[in-house]
Amino acid sequence: MMNVHHLELFYYVAKHGGISAAVRKIPYGIQQPAVSGQMGKLEEEAGAKLFERTPFRLTPAGEALFAHVQPFFENLGTLAKELRAESRPALRFGGSEVVLRDHVPAVMRQVRKRFPHLRLSLHTGHQEQVEGWLRAGEIDLAVTSAGARPAAGLRHLPLARIPLVLLVHRTARWKNVEDILAQKRIPEPLVGQPGTTSVMQNFQRDLKRRRVVWPQSLEATSVELVMRYVANGDGFGVVNRAVAGALRHRDVRALPLDGFEPIMMAAVWCGDPPPHVRATVDELRRYSDVAFPEWKCADRPPWNAEVAS
Repeated sequence: MMNVHHLELFYYVAKHGGISAAVRKIPYGIQQPAVSGQMGKLEEEAGAKLFERTPFRLTPAGEALFAHVQPFFENLGTLAKELRAESRPALRFGGSEVVLRDHVPAVMRQVRKRFPHLRLSLHTGHQEQVEGWLRAGEIDLAVTSAGARPAAGLRHLPLARIPLVLLVHRTARWKNVEDILAQKRIPEPLVGQPGTTSVMQNFQRDLKRRRVVWPQSLEATSVELVMRYVANGDGFGVVNRAVAGALRHRDVRALPLDGFEPIMMAAVWCGDPPPHVRATVDELRRYSDVAFPEWKCADRPPWNAEVAS
């Protein structure tokens, strides 16, 4: 059996075109005579001459051996990074700023009891953005609004069904939503997140059921922007009730959208989640049940059913 250390030295000799060049590149101290002597021992072990010394040239046996050992030694650096990553896993977490600011810290305190060296990076975005990041492999997990079924290529676990509210400026003459909807064609600008998000789709679907026409006038990339534009008097906004409570503004009133379909908030991921992602989803489920008991998903399927292939 050939000595692995001899093979490593041969890899450097073959890669850099000679013993003297290899000595300058080997990442630890070793003298040229030692390398030369060990190359002689490797040739004895192989039973064949592996290279010509001057000028340097691999023999057919040397070329065959180099082709065999090259992938192993060149991939050691990548393997080392992967092993380090396994020992200190990373979690790339997406969601709205409200979710990442007000709820994720409590969840991660529990997760870190199992994964104390977990590295966390946060990515703020609306539903369509975080779903795109998940499919592209740019994040590992998100908490966002979701439809009744997972979006294509994704999996989700329902966390809470949160009622929608209509945000109006404090000076608006309207006292309830029914008076606004009685107009049937609403003249005030409608502010919300992109129309492709579940929040706006649910809202427009319920408007259509009531035969009310209210096209969206302004798309905002965050719920914070929705609140800000309503506070500025630039229209009425649609958000979920939890967001309205977290982003209270003295110039904004929240009118309940009674009878409108609640929005489902869910933990969303792609593929078979690694242990630290599974643990985070478990904690998200526990946290949401405690933080929002009135909006708990009573019909939530078992966690194991959600991750089954």
